[in-house]
Amino acid sequence: MVKTYTIDGSKFYTLEGFFEEVGEVLIPDAYWGENLSAFDDILFGGFGIPAEGFVFEWKNSDLSKKRLGYKETVKQLKIKKDKCHPSHLDKVSNELALAKSSEGPTVYDWLIDILEGHGEGDRHPWNTVKLVLK
Repeated sequence: MVKTYTIDGSKFYTLEGFFEEVGEVLIPDAYWGENLSAFDDILFGGFGIPAEGFVFEWKNSDLSKKRLGYKETVKQLKIKKDKCHPSHLDKVSNELALAKSSEGPTVYDWLIDILEGHGEGDRHPWNTVKLVLK
């Protein structure tokens, strides 16, 4: 039987809150980087997560879509801009300008893209994460 991990979008307001929820649900008591790359890594399996795949159920995903929208995206891109290598500054600045105009992908979109990248037949065919939005 395929294991299901359920996160609840009503429990967090920010990307950092999402990372906390994911950590508690998917890999409790384990240290992980709590960033987008580390989240992508977790979805490969290991850390106690089935490598053969699992269901990632996101309750209250519509609420998360609002909370992780452009306001949160602007915040995260400002953080990224302050820390990025000078060679990436133009790219991040352009992304930030778009987000300030309510254009381009949001934090929510980033997360969905990562999750869907682990779906059947996608970027990582050796494992399967079935995303269920509720």
